[in-house]
Amino acid sequence: MKKQRAFLKWAGGKYGLVEDIQKHLPDARKLVEPFVGAGSVFLNTDYDQYLLADINPDLINLYNLLKTEPEKYIEEARRFFTPEHNQKEVYLGVRADFNQSDDVLFRSVAFLYMNRFGFNGLCRYNKKGGFNVPFGSYKKPYFPEKELIFFAEKAKKATFVCEGYPETFRRARKGSVVYCDPPYAPLSNTANFTSYAGNGFSLDDQAALADIAEHTAFDRHIPVLISNHDTTLTRRLYHGAQLNVVKVKRTISRNGSGRNKVDELLALFEAKAQPEAKIKPDPNAEIAAKMISDLDKR
Repeated sequence: MKKQRAFLKWAGGKYGLVEDIQKHLPDARKLVEPFVGAGSVFLNTDYDQYLLADINPDLINLYNLLKTEPEKYIEEARRFFTPEHNQKEVYLGVRADFNQSDDVLFRSVAFLYMNRFGFNGLCRYNKKGGFNVPFGSYKKPYFPEKELIFFAEKAKKATFVCEGYPETFRRARKGSVVYCDPPYAPLSNTANFTSYAGNGFSLDDQAALADIAEHTAFDRHIPVLISNHDTTLTRRLYHGAQLNVVKVKRTISRNGSGRNKVDELLALFEAKAQPEAKIKPDPNAEIAAKMISDLDKR
């Protein structure tokens, strides 16, 4: 299967890690992703069904619109990909309208426009919930029509929901596998890019996610794979998992020289088989057997 790119640019996107993730995802009928992001793992796997969640309502609304009305969405989005829209003042005007609007179609179209015309494909909101990524100054932003069409077709097998990761884990059932791509734990105290959803993803969240993953695999018998930075903290959090290290280029730096390879962990919490129940001896059966034995001796 040809490797498929997402139609959104995405800091921390998993396009470059797809092959490694595929190797470590257990077989299942359904893939559950509590942090779907741009959807590279969804696009490059072949499960019967998908449950794809994210806490960002703009992202999920866009996906649901593209799933249900692909032609309408693509035609509306195409209108924004013109030289006239590739100007700072126009971009800032669309961003201001986006932050004032409740219209799902407009917000979904503007979201793609700002993703492609904004700085480095970032998705960032301020504390008031306003999208605040600056203009990107690109020569000719690419309109991802082929990628949109592919996503819309694949989306027929998917359910998209806007919710937090604990709720998505609760929806998982046996026969599923869960893949988690949370906002990464910081490599240092200054490298804490965790403002993706506007409310951050704290170290307490990292620990809570590890606990839920362990419980889901060991008690509910649903395997869970998590990707994260390879740090002392994450190794401690995932102590119950099978750890695999891969090298990945960082993509959040605009300067190519700043995109060094770093170690990442793929932590697999494997579903443990339920121990066979021990059959307790039935005292009544023992009495009956003794009575039959006594009768045979007579």
